[in-house]
Amino acid sequence: MPLGLIVANKAYSSWSLRPWLLMATLHIPFEETVVNIYDEAGRKKLRRLSPTGKAPVLVDGDVRVWESLAIMEYLHEKYPAKAIWPKKSAARAFARAISNEMHAGFLPLRQHCPTNFRRAPKRRDLTPEAAESVRRIEIIWAQARETFGAKKKPFLFGDFCAADAMFAPIVNRLHIYEAPVSPQSRAYMDAIMALPAWAAWSKDAAKEKWRHEVYDSL
Repeated sequence: MPLGLIVANKAYSSWSLRPWLLMATLHIPFEETVVNIYDEAGRKKLRRLSPTGKAPVLVDGDVRVWESLAIMEYLHEKYPAKAIWPKKSAARAFARAISNEMHAGFLPLRQHCPTNFRRAPKRRDLTPEAAESVRRIEIIWAQARETFGAKKKPFLFGDFCAADAMFAPIVNRLHIYEAPVSPQSRAYMDAIMALPAWAAWSKDAAKEKWRHEVYDSL
């Protein structure tokens, strides 16, 4: 029986994107359930499916795993042959550290530039705090590539892994708000956006009928 993955609206749900993109890119079979969290019926359904009432949630038989990073760790244990984290311990430690930093940090950028897969790219000036988030993110990306990346592979640690999935919503944000980034960061963003799974998620997001008036107005 395949795993189940419960996700929220694809146009806006950065947290849902992370495990979905990882599983789709690494060809881990799963069945998705998309819940509209912007109406009461959807929120009520999610409260039945998720112990926190939030998405994403991974369902494996009687096991439920919530929180994106916890889902990735569960998948790492369940599918050890999949390159969910880098194989070398130093790289794996760095990948986990920056993924946790992403999980807990960069709030100014996340608040000022919300994820939106339906937004056409248009420049939005960053606040000083959001610009500082971008600066730190670019340092992380450069350090990962320089220390652990592979010259002929485009992702942070060579092959696509959980750390790339954790930063995927940031790629969307920097792209759609046209934040100024280095050529190296832009090349990394382009590699993420060239993934077939990214295209599939974007296509689904474009078809959604529900709208977030605030996010769509930015």
